[in-house]
Amino acid sequence: MKRILIAGIGNAWLQDDGFGSEVVKRLESMDLPREAAVFDFGTGGLDLAYEVMRGYDALVLIDISRQGGEPGTLYVMEAAEDEITAGIEDGQVLNPHGMDPETVLRFVKTLGAWPGKVLVIACEPLDVGDMGIGLSEPVSAAVEGAVDLVLETVETLRADAAFTAE
Repeated sequence: MKRILIAGIGNAWLQDDGFGSEVVKRLESMDLPREAAVFDFGTGGLDLAYEVMRGYDALVLIDISRQGGEPGTLYVMEAAEDEITAGIEDGQVLNPHGMDPETVLRFVKTLGAWPGKVLVIACEPLDVGDMGIGLSEPVSAAVEGAVDLVLETVETLRADAAFTAE
């Protein structure tokens, strides 16, 4: 059986940065296919890296991303392994609570544990600069659409011959 890791990331104390956690909360209450594992990693980038290294065939990250669209806009992006530079520079300190998704992927690639496919489902934020709990209205309104995108993505991955062949 192929395995798909769905990972919510972000900081719930920074308003819209809690988007990934909100999406994961909804997904955790659903009956997902047995191939899918859902976790809220928050700001625990090192925890995410260690979980990926357990051996997943696909990784779906849920986060915010400033792409220049209207707040609440959803994006689906693929992180290709050949576009991520492996390695951690000599003397570079890894903050286990401050590893952004790119650093997590660099770390995982360095250790030879790249999942077969990496997709990011992201939302354009409105508020992330100030401390505060709760999503802005446009980001909150996008949560259900993101849940649907995650479910569609999981079904696409399950049907993809690259992930179903033994």
